[in-house]
Amino acid sequence: MSFRKVVRQSKFRHVFGQPVKTEQCYDDIRVSRVTWDSTFCAVNPSFVAIIVEASGGGAFLVLPLHKTGRIDKSYPTVCGHTGPVLDIDWCPHNDHVIASGSEDCTVMVWQIPENGLSQPLTEPVVVLEGHSKRVGIVTWHPTARNVLLSAGCDNVVLIWNVGTAEELYRLDGLHPDLIYSVSWSRDGSRFCTACKDKSVRVIDPRRGTVVAEKERAHEGARPMRAIFLADGKIFTTGFSRMSERQLALWDTENLEEPMGLQELDSSNGALLPFYDPDTNVVYVCGKGDSSIRYFEITEEPPYIHFLNPFTSKEPQRGMGWMPKRGLDVSKCEIARFYKLHER
Repeated sequence: MSFRKVVRQSKFRHVFGQPVKTEQCYDDIRVSRVTWDSTFCAVNPSFVAIIVEASGGGAFLVLPLHKTGRIDKSYPTVCGHTGPVLDIDWCPHNDHVIASGSEDCTVMVWQIPENGLSQPLTEPVVVLEGHSKRVGIVTWHPTARNVLLSAGCDNVVLIWNVGTAEELYRLDGLHPDLIYSVSWSRDGSRFCTACKDKSVRVIDPRRGTVVAEKERAHEGARPMRAIFLADGKIFTTGFSRMSERQLALWDTENLEEPMGLQELDSSNGALLPFYDPDTNVVYVCGKGDSSIRYFEITEEPPYIHFLNPFTSKEPQRGMGWMPKRGLDVSKCEIARFYKLHER
């Protein structure tokens, strides 16, 4: 008699979330009111950066991680943009370099001083101009230094050499509509995009061609996101035709049918996925939800396994995700989020 496997083997079935104490939070920050579907927050082992409400232009706060508590209204910001900032991203190779994309059609790269800001920072190291409409997405290349990707509302993807401030690749005409999200593959040879025409595309930037494309990945008209997993599969979040929120897993070799598809609920906030390649766990945070759900991705069906939710009282406006080097391993910490509240 063969012993039937009743319980799935997993190291992460008992993962749980733990909020920090109130005195370790950052208070009195006026988070930006822009209606763009961005995370509004970026974290690395030294600093936390948050896009804030600013008069006459765009600005974001950069705080050293240990500076918790109430933040003074007059705390210096990074304020060189002439329009609201829509997206920020820390450089994975240098903890003092951050890029920002804004409604003023430019991308700026900033050098943050060793101990944080003591006065407002208005002079970027590099200004990258090439978009004709607002820039909604900036993301650094995961393995090559000084390579930055930006995507704008002009449906163009640009890849820059930040060291010389020149365009390396201009990918025009691949997207007929607004680009919702861009995610690099783990080695940085390709990236995938989710677009308003409901298609997910895998693009080879060197050739400037679409390698694979899935039309109508999610039937709904609301924003969807796509991220690359470590083994080259793609994880997407979106909406069904009945406006129910969905998760799906796709094999890039064959995009006809999803490997796994799950419906979550019928809330209307866009789902932001975060992926940890070391543990193969995907964290899904909904805009306006007060929970983070986590799923383990495995090799055998049904591929997507729900592990646990972490719920709190406050709904989230945005999320910052700490890279692995910033975690406290002695406490068995496998992920850390910085959650932005309405207040």
